Amino acid sequence: MATHQFVPTVYQLTIGSHEPVLRIADGDTVETTTLDAVGGDETGVARSRPSNPMTGPFFVEGAEPGDTLAVTIERMTPNRDSGWTNGVLAPNVVDPGFVPNLPHAARTYWNIDREAGTIALTNPPERLRGLVLPLDPMLGCFGVAPDRGQAISTATSAEHGGNMDYRGFRPGVTAYFPVFVPGALFHLGDGHAIQGDGEIVGTGVETSFAVAFTVRVQKARRIGWPRGENDDEVFACGNARPLDQALQHATTEMARWLTEELGFDTVSASHLLGQAVRYDIGNVFDPAYTVVCRLAKRWLA
Repeated sequence: MATHQFVPTVYQLTIGSHEPVLRIADGDTVETTTLDAVGGDETGVARSRPSNPMTGPFFVEGAEPGDTLAVTIERMTPNRDSGWTNGVLAPNVVDPGFVPNLPHAARTYWNIDREAGTIALTNPPERLRGLVLPLDPMLGCFGVAPDRGQAISTATSAEHGGNMDYRGFRPGVTAYFPVFVPGALFHLGDGHAIQGDGEIVGTGVETSFAVAFTVRVQKARRIGWPRGENDDEVFACGNARPLDQALQHATTEMARWLTEELGFDTVSASHLLGQAVRYDIGNVFDPAYTVVCRLAKRWLA
C-alpha cells in the first residue's frame, strides 16, 4: 500500500473511459488537488473549461466489471481563501408563480477562514451581516467510468455516480461504486466548502481543494447504485428524474443491501425500513436528481 502525491495537468469534463492519469493498487492512497466548478485552481486561475472539471481518472489495479470500488475520503481542505455561489434560488425549486420574484442570479463571493474553520459572505446584505457558517467540505461530483463506452457529463449523475451533490460525501465517509470497466477509472472534483440539501441555488460554496482518498477493491461484490457509510449510518443513492424515480432507485438499493448482504429477508427488511429509514435530498438542480436512503447502523446488529 503506497501513498501517491499526484499533481494534475489535465482534467475531464465527462466521466468515462479516458486515458488514466495514474495507475494505483488496491489499498493505495492518493493525495491530489481539484479545481472549482468553473476550472479555477488554488490561485483562482482557470486551468480548465467549465463545468465541474474532474481530476483523474485513476486506474485501480485489479478492479474488474462486477466488482465494487470502495473510496474513503480521508481529507478535504480548501487550498484557497475564497469561494463563490450563485446568488438566488434556482427557478425549478420554487413555485412557478414565485419565479418572477427572483432577481438576476449574480455570482456571490465568500471568504474562507481555513484556520477558524468558517466561511462568511464577502459583501453580505444587511440582514446577513454577522452570518458565519461552519466549513463543511464535501465532494459534489465523483465516480467511475460507466459501461458501454459512455462518457457522461459532469453536470449529471447515474449508476456510476457523478454530480450527486450530496453533502454526506464528506471526509471520513467511504463511498462504494459499481465497477463497469477494467481499472474502474475513478474521477473526482467539484468540491464545496459548504452546501445545503438539494444545491438549491445551483451551487455550493465552490472552491478548489487539496484531497486525499484511499481505494479498496471488493471482488465479486455487485451493487447497482452508489452506496456509502460513515460511523453511524449506511446509505444508498438513486439518481434520476423525476424525484420519485430517484427515491425508488435508492430504496431498492438499500433493500438489496439488507437482503443480499446483511441477512434480512424481504419482510424483515420492509419492517425495518418502513419505520427506521431516513431520506436526504442530494441534487435537485441538475438533469438527474439524487435521493439518499439512510439507515442507522444500530438497527443492523
